Amino acid sequence: MDNPTPNPTPNPTPHDRDRAQLGPQARQLALDRMETDHFDLVIIGGGVTGAGAALDAAARGLSVALIEQRDWAAGTSSRSSKLIHGGLRYLEQLDIGLVLEAKREQSLMLRRLCPHLVVPVPFLYPLFHRIWERAYIGAGVLLYDLLSGLRRDLPWHRHLGRRQALRAFPSLAGSKIKGAIQYYDARVDDARHTLALVRTAALHGAAVASSARVERLALAGQRVTGVHLRCLESGRKIQVRGHQVINATGVWADKIQQMAGRGRIQVRASKGIHLVIPRDRIHGDTGLILRTAQSVLFVIPWKHHWIVGTTDSDWNLDLAHPAASRRDVDYLLGEINKVIQQKLTREDIEGVYAGLRPLLRGETEDTSELSRKHAVSQSVSGLITVAGGKYTTYRVMARDAVDLAARGLDKRVPDSCTDRTPLVGAPGYLAIWNRRQVIAEDIGLHISQVEHLLGRYGVRIEELIAMMRRRPELAEPIEGAPSYLVVEAHYAASHEGALHLEDVLTRRTRISIETFDRGIAAARPVAQQMAEVLGWDDATRERELAHYDARVRAERESQQQPDDHTADDARLGAPDVRLGEDPGAAVFPLNRERSAE
Repeated sequence: MDNPTPNPTPNPTPHDRDRAQLGPQARQLALDRMETDHFDLVIIGGGVTGAGAALDAAARGLSVALIEQRDWAAGTSSRSSKLIHGGLRYLEQLDIGLVLEAKREQSLMLRRLCPHLVVPVPFLYPLFHRIWERAYIGAGVLLYDLLSGLRRDLPWHRHLGRRQALRAFPSLAGSKIKGAIQYYDARVDDARHTLALVRTAALHGAAVASSARVERLALAGQRVTGVHLRCLESGRKIQVRGHQVINATGVWADKIQQMAGRGRIQVRASKGIHLVIPRDRIHGDTGLILRTAQSVLFVIPWKHHWIVGTTDSDWNLDLAHPAASRRDVDYLLGEINKVIQQKLTREDIEGVYAGLRPLLRGETEDTSELSRKHAVSQSVSGLITVAGGKYTTYRVMARDAVDLAARGLDKRVPDSCTDRTPLVGAPGYLAIWNRRQVIAEDIGLHISQVEHLLGRYGVRIEELIAMMRRRPELAEPIEGAPSYLVVEAHYAASHEGALHLEDVLTRRTRISIETFDRGIAAARPVAQQMAEVLGWDDATRERELAHYDARVRAERESQQQPDDHTADDARLGAPDVRLGEDPGAAVFPLNRERSAE
């Protein structure tokens, strides 16, 4: 049975619901609070761990400021494999504790915290050897299932013969397959999940601001007493005061520790890239998992697409914009083509994205062997750093960081309750899901469109429906990206804190990786909706479009380069929209010499 303790979070009042809206006015009010208030915790980093820590602390009744230098989930937390899973290969490494922890978190998300964002997905593990492989892999998958506990949120695994495996995944190269094992994990839109954490933290009183860069730490003697930030939108400078500061910046953790003069945690960045392929290029009704020489290869069902990844290689170049090279792309194509009948080419690729895993440094030089466990440490007095870990275990990382910070506060702090605190959009989700046909008929949408909205916004779909009732034109598909509705671009700016065009095209939606033109056709209609909300004039709108175009050209150019260094050089040819650089100044390796290192 579940813990009978009631959810400590009361039903939101209309005033509370407004707090979860991250529009431009809310951001201004948050910056005003950061300038005047003295917070229990100041958290640097708007990825999943920082957002999770902000929610954890706010739900305990602490005053919290959450600061992100770019957009929410702009780094690692929007560029993962999109899986909430225990990790079969960690089980093979006998890291049973990590798998058990991750499976518990998976169940919490599926059952209670965010069932609208985390959904079950079946995977097929193809077998290429007759007896020993089925016994070996079968024993591991059985243990993987058993670690989920007696009350299961996912179906049990099952063994398939050769014919059954080919029926489930017809694109498999049949002559090589001896059978398969099917098991279940869960999928998530990582950027939307992180955004939901930020909105839920704001709902519970946290002051949150993106596009706010920490330029230095505030010090009193040897103690960290807050941060000095600069708003990248206005240039406004603010000193944010806090009793404790949490450094949750992932691959940037070392840089924040250096501001304090020292730190105990060292982070090593590992690059992982993914390809997005149209669903009709590969025929299968389930995901696929394959063992490779470098890592594990996933083929993940993603609406009308497949996500194929990932790589695992050391990265010591630009942290903000990691680049995928031609070698990375060719490696993934080569691996997937080993096991499917109709071979994929570069022309089949809709999108490519690259992200950095913040791994704890170890003695081994192989990043795929470094631990996915996390560490929490007091770097100096007043500064706590949390790093490492897996996306799936973000809540545990956040809890541990707040627990350590709470010891430095001069008051009693309640225990974490985020295991019983549903995210924005979750309360009442199953009931509204059961009404999806009625909603579709009422608003005049196809039921598949309503299901799409429910899977992204949960019960907050009511806010989008209200917008569409007032303005029926918002119910139209976005030109160039018909899987999304115009209302979603409008809502991204009015409720979800999107400040720039790329925020909507790459994170509030996935248009930038789900269309062959990388979102160029959709950019103008999306920019028009954002302009209405954010008050852009024609010049600002055109500048946003130019910035996005330069970004797409730079990413395409980087994916043609032979190695990491040339790919990084190409990607940095596009100016950063948040730094106010001229998009017309974009340059690429073809017309410049490589910058000095």
